[in-house]
Amino acid sequence: MNNGNLVLIAESSSNGTSLWQSFDYPTDVALPGAKLGRNKVTGLNRRFISKKSLIDPGLGSYILELDSNGMLSHKRRKPPFVVYWSWSSSKFAYTLLLVLNGLLGSDPRTNKGSLKPAYVNNNEEECFTYTSSDESSSTFVSIDIFGQIKLNIWSQAEQSWQTIYAQPADQCNLLAACGPFTVCNANSHPFCGCMEGFSPKSPQDWEVDDPTAGCVRNTHLDCTTGYKNTTSSTDMFHSIAHVTLPSYPHNIEDVTTQSECEEACLNNCSCTAYSYSSGRCSIWYDELFSLSQTDGIENFSDNDLYLRLATRGMQSLGENNKVRSRIVIAAGIASCGLLIFMLMFWSKKIKWCGVPLLGSQGSGGGITAFRYTDLGHATKHFSQRLGGGGFGSVFKGVLSDRTSIAVKRLDGARQGEKQFRAEVSSIGLIQHINLVKLIGFCCEGDKRLLVYEHMSNGSLNAHLFQSNASTILSWSTRYQIAIGVARGLSYLHHSCRECIIHCDIKPENILLDASFLPKITDFGMAAIVGRDFSRVLTTFRGTAGYLAPEWLSGVAITPKVDVYSFGMVLLEIISGRRNSSEAYTSNSYQAVYFPVQASSKLHEGDVQSLVDPQLRGDFDLAEAERVCKVACWCIQDNEVHRPTMVEVVRVLEGLQEVDMPPMPRLLAAITERSDVTSM
Repeated sequence: MNNGNLVLIAESSSNGTSLWQSFDYPTDVALPGAKLGRNKVTGLNRRFISKKSLIDPGLGSYILELDSNGMLSHKRRKPPFVVYWSWSSSKFAYTLLLVLNGLLGSDPRTNKGSLKPAYVNNNEEECFTYTSSDESSSTFVSIDIFGQIKLNIWSQAEQSWQTIYAQPADQCNLLAACGPFTVCNANSHPFCGCMEGFSPKSPQDWEVDDPTAGCVRNTHLDCTTGYKNTTSSTDMFHSIAHVTLPSYPHNIEDVTTQSECEEACLNNCSCTAYSYSSGRCSIWYDELFSLSQTDGIENFSDNDLYLRLATRGMQSLGENNKVRSRIVIAAGIASCGLLIFMLMFWSKKIKWCGVPLLGSQGSGGGITAFRYTDLGHATKHFSQRLGGGGFGSVFKGVLSDRTSIAVKRLDGARQGEKQFRAEVSSIGLIQHINLVKLIGFCCEGDKRLLVYEHMSNGSLNAHLFQSNASTILSWSTRYQIAIGVARGLSYLHHSCRECIIHCDIKPENILLDASFLPKITDFGMAAIVGRDFSRVLTTFRGTAGYLAPEWLSGVAITPKVDVYSFGMVLLEIISGRRNSSEAYTSNSYQAVYFPVQASSKLHEGDVQSLVDPQLRGDFDLAEAERVCKVACWCIQDNEVHRPTMVEVVRVLEGLQEVDMPPMPRLLAAITERSDVTSM
C-alpha cells in the first residue's frame, strides 16, 4: 500500500478485506497509520519488540505494549525483568499530544501539526496511532536494539534520518542496556564498554552492536568459604571514579568507615563491588548492571565504585597501565617528531593546498593538493561538463604541464564530504592499471574536488547502450574489458593492505582510456574491511539492477556484493543491452529481464542468441560461453556459491575450467511465473 503496509487480500474478496497485514505485527518500527494496542474482538495485541542486533532480526530485549488493563508499559522482556514506566492510556495520549505539538512546533525540520497522534478506545479496539498530514515528509517511530523509543524524520537538507525525540533521552538510563559488568557512556561511541579486568562475553555480538551478553572476568576471583562459614580471600578492589552506581544495591547497616565496608564485601564470596559515600555502605552481589559514566559538568557524579578483582588480575591491570603509559609517551614523541617534520616542509614552502604533498605536480609521484583557483583555470571555470551523478558533476581540464584531467566537483556539504573521504581513503594510496588514478584533490573551505586522469573514451555504458555510439565494441575488446575489470576488483578485494569493497560496480563506473583499457572509478560508496574481519556492516548503497540480494536483508556484507554486480555487468557486455527494462508486462517477464533469458539459454546450449546482434556473428563462441557461465555463477542468490574475483580472473584468462552453474533461485521463480502467465 502507499502507506508502507504489506497487505494480503483474497482474490475473491469484493470489499478488499485483508487476510494478513504487516501493520498488525509492527516489530520494531511503526509507520504512520500503524497501530499499537489491542483488538478486543480477535485478541490481537500489536506491540513493539526490539530486534536482537543489527544483523539478527530476532526478538530482542525490550518491549512496548498496551496490556489488558489499559496500561501502556515499556519494559524488558529478558532478565533482569523490569518495567521502566507504565502509564494509563488516556493520560499517556494527552501527554503525547502535548509533547508532539511542543516538539514539532519548535523544530525547524518539521511542520507544526504535520504529525497527529490519536488514541482510540471503543468496543472493537484500544490502541494508539499517528498520521502525517504532509505527504512529502517521511517519518517512522522505532524501538532500537537498546530499548530507546525514537521519533525519526527525514531531513531533506541533511539527506539523512534525524531523531528528533527519544525516550529515554539517555540510553544509559535503561537497565542493563549494555549487559553485566559494563560501563555505559552516552557521549562515547560505542557507548558500551567492559569494566577494567573484563572482556566481552561474545565478541562477535559486540561487533554488530549487540552487547547485551555483557562482559566476563579475565581472571576468576580467589574466594573460598571454609569451616563455620569463614571466608578466605586475597582479592583486591579497583576504583571506578565518578559513576552512576549499578542497580540492585544492598545497604549494610552499622558500618561507619570505608575499610569496614570493604571488609563486609570481602567476607562474602558473592560480593562483586562496594561503594562508601556519606557514611553509607552499599554492596552488590553477583553481576553488576547499569553502571554509567557520563562526561560533562551537568551529569557529573561524585560516586566511586570499588570493583572486586583477583590479585592476579590487578597485577595484569597494572602492567597494562604501564604499557598504556609507554604508548602515550611514544605517541607524544612521535607527535613532536611529526610536528618538526611538518615545520621542515613548511620552511620549504610546501603547503597543504596548491602544491604536491609527495613528488611533483602531475608527475605520478604522489597526490597533489590543488588550489580551487588553479582548478578553475584548468577547467576554464568548469565550462566543459563530462557528466554527473548524485554527488556532483565532472568537468574536463588540462593542467599546466598539458596533463588531461577530469575534475569531480562534489555537491552538498554532508554527502560531498562523505564521498570525498571515501574516495581519498580508498584509492588515494593505491595504484593499479585497472583502477582510475587519483591525481589530487582540493579542500578549500566547503569546496571538495577530486582530480583524476582523463579517460578519453568515456564510460562503458556509452558504448554498450547508446544507439548513437560512435564505436561498436568488438568482441575481443569486450572480452579484454571483462578481464580488466575482474583484475581491478581482484586487486581491491585481495591485494590491498585493507580489503576494499567498491559497492557500486556498473558500466557507468567503468571508464575506458584511448586503447579501451578499462579502469574502475567512483569509489564514493566504497567500504574498507580490515583483514581480520570477513564482513562489514554498512548503510544501504549501490544501484538498482546491480544489487546483491543480501543488501535487501540488511546483513553485514562481504566482497561478494561486488562479485554479484560484476556478474550483472558481464551479461550487459555480452548482450549490449540493459539487464532490465522499464517496460514490464505479465506475458513478457522472461523476455524483458535478460538474466532470466541468459541463464535459460545457457542451459539450452544457445549462447549465440544472447550475443549483441551488432557484432553480426563476429565473436568467439567458446569465450562467450565462458563469460556467460561466469556471469551466472556470480549472480547466485547465496553469496557462498559465488566465486571470488581471483577465481573469476583465472576462468576468464582460460587458466581454470568452470562447471555449468545452476539457475539462481530468484531467476527460477521469475521463469516459473513467466511460464504460468504465458499459458
